[in-house]
Parts: sequence; C-alpha cells; structure tokens
Amino acid sequence: MTAAFRMEVLSSSHDRAAFRCGNDGIDRYFRETVTQDIKRRLAYCFVATEVATGKLAGFYTLTASSVLLNEIPDALRKQLPKRLPIGVALIGWLGRHVDFKGTGIGEALLFDAFKRVGGAAVASHAVIVDAIDDKAAKFYSRYGFVSLSADKPGRMYLPVATALKAIEV
Repeated sequence: MTAAFRMEVLSSSHDRAAFRCGNDGIDRYFRETVTQDIKRRLAYCFVATEVATGKLAGFYTLTASSVLLNEIPDALRKQLPKRLPIGVALIGWLGRHVDFKGTGIGEALLFDAFKRVGGAAVASHAVIVDAIDDKAAKFYSRYGFVSLSADKPGRMYLPVATALKAIEV
C-alpha cells in the first residue's frame, strides 16, 4: 500500500485546492492556513502523494509542544522526572482525502509522523493529538493513544517509545 504513496514535505508544487477530507475545518486549514503556519515556524506539514497521479492523498502537521507532568496519566508518569514541563510532539492536523478512504493512508501518515518524531534532533517524550471527534479518537485509540483527562477527552497521549514499537511490526 505505502509503495503507491510518497511521503514528503508540503511544497508549493502540491495542489491543495481540490483536497477534501470530509471535514470543512480540516479542509479549510489545509487549503488556506497551513502555509502561513509553516512560514511562521508554527508547524511543519507532510503530505502523502499518490505516486501514479501525484494526487494528494493526505497530510499531517507536526509542532513542538509540552505538557505538564500532572496532565500525564498516573500510570505513565511514574518513571518521568519531576521537573516540568515534558516535551512532546503535537500532530496538530491529520486529514485523508475522501477518495483514499479504506487504503490505509491514515495509518501510513500516522506511522510516518512516528518515524519523524522518533528520529528528530529534538527529543520528545510523547506524541500528542487533539482528536476532532469520536471517530478520530477511536482511530488514535487503535494505536495506543490514551486521553490525558476527562475534561478534554480528545487530547490524547502516546509515549514515543510505544509509537516506535508500533512501527517495528
């Protein structure tokens, strides 16, 4: 499956105008705002393009972030230092074009993010996501993400060590 797609950094050669993932907010962000965030160094954006057609199949963004130690679930914070805050990588946006539903491109995008975070020159203890709805939360849960709090169930957490084990398979 992933051989049919190329993962790369978003560039001006990518045609974002026709991108549709089925969520207006995500579509609008990708078409209109992502390049501003890149220019301001607020995020990096990576895309999956179909090799045969060059069509954008999906995208995600990565941002450096942090969480307070008391925001991490008890079972996961036991071995962490008591200093604050804990460095994490935030997958701020992730979208898959509706034409590629069922191809596994969502998983491929997520695993590409895990690889980039795991190999980055800046350490991150965990990957954080803000699931936009219950469907997205279920998607992330399948890969081991857990909610950080009952107050914000969409804010989900996965240690990088766990993420890297998931992509070894």
